[in-house]
Amino acid sequence: MNPRITLITGATQGLGRGIALDLAQRGDTLLLHGRDAGRLEAVTAEVRAAAPDATVRTYVADLSDLDQVRAMADRVRAAEPRLDALVNNAAAGGGAEPLRRELSAQGHELRFAVNHLAPYVLTRGLLPLLKASAPARVVNVASMGQERIDFDDVMLERDYEGLRAYCRSKLALIMATFELGAELEGTGVTVNALHPAHLMDTEGVRAYGFTPMTGIDEGVRPTVRLITDPEIGSTSGYFDRFTDARAHEQAYDKEARRRLMALTDELTGYGPAAP
Repeated sequence: MNPRITLITGATQGLGRGIALDLAQRGDTLLLHGRDAGRLEAVTAEVRAAAPDATVRTYVADLSDLDQVRAMADRVRAAEPRLDALVNNAAAGGGAEPLRRELSAQGHELRFAVNHLAPYVLTRGLLPLLKASAPARVVNVASMGQERIDFDDVMLERDYEGLRAYCRSKLALIMATFELGAELEGTGVTVNALHPAHLMDTEGVRAYGFTPMTGIDEGVRPTVRLITDPEIGSTSGYFDRFTDARAHEQAYDKEARRRLMALTDELTGYGPAAP
């Protein structure tokens, strides 16, 4: 059996780093993403120290720039023989200055761009490789923090607050998970989202001012389960840690999902027929 090839975004710290260390010791070939080459080198050294035989390849991209996301997908498709799992983990949290509204390179609200648009673009760009590698899995790291999307103000141009923007973006990620899961049914590519753990000890949690309540390992275990457990067969599920759970009610509103995906396709240039 060839080792599983797993791409993890946001792998230089927090949950992404923890997932990388876990999977390396299981024998996975790791494709680690980060936006800083120096931090990627550091986590690669850490992974190889924990699992000396680990194969690690790195990809640098700033996920707040969708052009860089597309370029990264192109590089992965060109360089990798296959892709068995994609973990969309990288995220922009509520921020240390939560009342300061930030924009992505394309002018979109930053949390919506990084937490929803970027994983969508990356997944779309990698679908040919994922389908060719089937059975394959996409795991979207979401959150139990979810807020209804106001389609009259998706980018929170009014009454902006960073945690609200984060919660809306995570609901958008879950809604896209359901849509992609339905679209990919029968292809051998499964798509799931999860809330990994409550207030993990991460840089984003501390930067916003929350007191961490759980260690990184608490989030690693349910996330790795969605990558490795042969019993996980859902193509469009949402999990609260280990439990198949119910997301925010808007996630089950088909018209809301249609509107979100139409907007997402318009902003990203991707659609169901895109490569």
